[in-house]
Amino acid sequence: MFFEKYFDIDYLWGAFPQLLPYLKITFAVAGLAVLFGTLLGLLLAFMKMGKSKILQIVAHGYTTVMRCTPSIVLLFLVYYGVPFLSEALFHIHLQDIYTGVFVVITFSLQFAAMMSEVIRSAILAIDKGQFEAAVSVGLTPWQAYRRIIFPQAFVVALPNFGNGLIAILQEGALAYTIGFIDIVGKANLIISSNFNSHALEIYIALAVIYWVISIVIEKVFDLLEKAFSKGSRSIKAS
Repeated sequence: MFFEKYFDIDYLWGAFPQLLPYLKITFAVAGLAVLFGTLLGLLLAFMKMGKSKILQIVAHGYTTVMRCTPSIVLLFLVYYGVPFLSEALFHIHLQDIYTGVFVVITFSLQFAAMMSEVIRSAILAIDKGQFEAAVSVGLTPWQAYRRIIFPQAFVVALPNFGNGLIAILQEGALAYTIGFIDIVGKANLIISSNFNSHALEIYIALAVIYWVISIVIEKVFDLLEKAFSKGSRSIKAS
């Protein structure tokens, strides 16, 4: 009786059809953040490994700042700071811009800092002698990286890339704090419309969805790592 009074299993099951349609928005934001973040992270990684001390300082400084800034603080800095700077410097008003843009910017910046270290460490994990040997037989440095270094570094980076993707999906749950309606935003709208009743059921449903997504991503990246590692192991064995 006590359990039935405070927890409605039927409401829990009914929450899934209400939440799942908004999952595509969560995936879209995470996908864009991963895309832009990876590109920026690649640039930062090369800046860190380059010969220019100034670029190294800039790249390492960026990573440090991003790591030391809580996600929710960064989100609000972008949400309020970007329109302010846009209006102050370029006289462009961004008040009516889609909230999702600020969410993508925020988590792209955060993911870039993460990926810069993942990419840098993955490239440095490859024996430098392979690059030197490739160049010595006539390949250009770019060809050596593209054909020899990058494919191996990709395999090394896969586990951390998967962990980063899961982290971005979970951190993206904070986007509702600026009024963005993804799966978490929808959950909070449902709770508000019910005057905070059945909040437990809604959050359990939300947690289950995130658990399933995280486990699936983890398993997919495990399979990818094993598949790509077979080739590298066979090459080493030969």
